[in-house]
Amino acid sequence: MSGPIALGPDVGREDTLSLRLLKDRGVPHDGDDRTLVLRVPDTDATRPGEAGSRPGYDGAVDRLAADLADSIGPAVHPYEVAALLESQGLTAEVIRERYGHPDLFTLATVLYEKIPRTFPEPAAPATDPWRPDHVRCALRGVLFALPGLAYVLIGQVWDPNGGAYALVLAGLISWAWGQALSHRAYLRMATGRREAGRTLLLGAPVGAAVAVAAGVVLTGRGPMALFVAGQSLYLASAGVLLVLGEELVLLAALLPMVVGAAALPWWEPGTPLRIGLPLLSLVGAAAAAGRALRSTLTEQPAAGTGRPGLLRSLPYGLFGLAAGVLVMLEGRHHPYAVVMLSLSMGPAEWLLYRYRGMSAAALRATSTLPAFRRRSAGIITLCLLGYLLPILPATLIIGAEPGPVLLLATTLWTALLLQAFGVAWPPAAVCLAAACGAGALTFLHPSAVPVALVLSCGPAAAVLVICALSVLGRPAAHA
Repeated sequence: MSGPIALGPDVGREDTLSLRLLKDRGVPHDGDDRTLVLRVPDTDATRPGEAGSRPGYDGAVDRLAADLADSIGPAVHPYEVAALLESQGLTAEVIRERYGHPDLFTLATVLYEKIPRTFPEPAAPATDPWRPDHVRCALRGVLFALPGLAYVLIGQVWDPNGGAYALVLAGLISWAWGQALSHRAYLRMATGRREAGRTLLLGAPVGAAVAVAAGVVLTGRGPMALFVAGQSLYLASAGVLLVLGEELVLLAALLPMVVGAAALPWWEPGTPLRIGLPLLSLVGAAAAAGRALRSTLTEQPAAGTGRPGLLRSLPYGLFGLAAGVLVMLEGRHHPYAVVMLSLSMGPAEWLLYRYRGMSAAALRATSTLPAFRRRSAGIITLCLLGYLLPILPATLIIGAEPGPVLLLATTLWTALLLQAFGVAWPPAAVCLAAACGAGALTFLHPSAVPVALVLSCGPAAAVLVICALSVLGRPAAHA
């Protein structure tokens, strides 16, 4: 054996294990002319195929990390980086030869550890998705108040005293039924316009029939029964048009009645017009509702969709009943307060949209839970004050007591705010308790309506505000 026996690639003879028999060629030794030499490889070197086994591997990995830093930073696990590398077309051969790693996952782990975690905030939307429609909100407030002109026109023709309770009962039933039906129709609207139309087509006539039947039980047959029927039919038709977004059509239907009532200070229309103009508006609203429903039924049905349970809409109906009782109690003391509160529903809806938009902006602007809670509380306070401030001078103008009206308005708006976020049962229960309390006190002391409203709506408003601050102070409520 006169030469080396290589046991591996002989690259430079410094990084391989070899056995060599050396003949003594002038090298000092202990008398033996043959020496067995073991060459131990460099312990800092690694085998081919491992990171750092060839010059330039670290630089190639660093360059790859720099190129993909923006995509690797948000990753929460090396497997995400591995998926990214696969999408870049890196094969196992390229990973071994160019980057010195045995497989995809090893390289992905190294890149994951090299790049610090970054979680950039999503870009702000170009337009606010919760930007309210100013004209539509104002128009809806007007439409809530205009039907009261019918009582102005017909009040001098028919004496409502004998049938006032029938009108109130039928109105409360229509209000509660309309709230529940509108909520169910909006749920179905998420499935399709045809499904919402079918819900309204089935529910609106039933609600009107129930209200008429309840009114007739109290008033019996006669002219007042016809008035109860007309009121119930109008409320059902108006509910259909408002849900389907036909506010302008409803306004056009009410124009004859509006024109007749506006002319009363200068012109006496006479009995035929006092009856005929509201009747014409009623027929127009009912016809418009029928046309709108027919248009929804011509659309394609949605396939494979289930219907929401009826109990989901129950708390909205109960809230409508409670709100109707509280508003009518205030109207018993100050009739013009009902008109004012009806008109305020337009700004109330506008502020609900503004709150949603400002809360979404607060989520992007804050990074801690306490900071978001503070900002959310400030937004609720700002919106509530924005709703109440115009009501205060209006109550003074009409001669109503500000305390009961402001507490009632606070109760209604905070309840609507919670309902807008799907929190339905707490506001329904609180408002029902307030309505029962105010109704019982009024029954015992008919002249103590303001005190009854203060004692009932004061605690209700406080509970609902606290509930809103607690529930809406959580970021999850705005997801």
